[in-house]
Amino acid sequence: MLDPYLPIVLLAALAGLFAVGSVAAAPLIGPRRYNRAKLDSYECGIEPSPQPVVGAGRMPVAYYVTAMLFILFDIEMVFLYPFAVSADMLGLFGLVEIVLFIVTVGFAYVYVWRRGGLDWN
Repeated sequence: MLDPYLPIVLLAALAGLFAVGSVAAAPLIGPRRYNRAKLDSYECGIEPSPQPVVGAGRMPVAYYVTAMLFILFDIEMVFLYPFAVSADMLGLFGLVEIVLFIVTVGFAYVYVWRRGGLDWN
């Protein structure tokens, strides 16, 4: 009864074993070249400040706009891929729905564009 699922279970077990084994073996066989730059904390490509400045420094809007742009395109691909796979079965109803979805996503895209999220300076 469970014979058809045996290859899937074995593949999942093999993948889990590989993941755990890779993480466990990395400190043992990996190179150990430490320097100050590797041990410092990483703050989005800028030099980390020694003390947090409470209320004095503001995050630039471009950071949030870039994050929103990533989420926008990520969600768009998540919903467009199933449509592309089964577009022939959905017919006219599916076409209308996907056009409405793309128009809705287009509003967010235009907002990001107008806010300067696509200017990579």
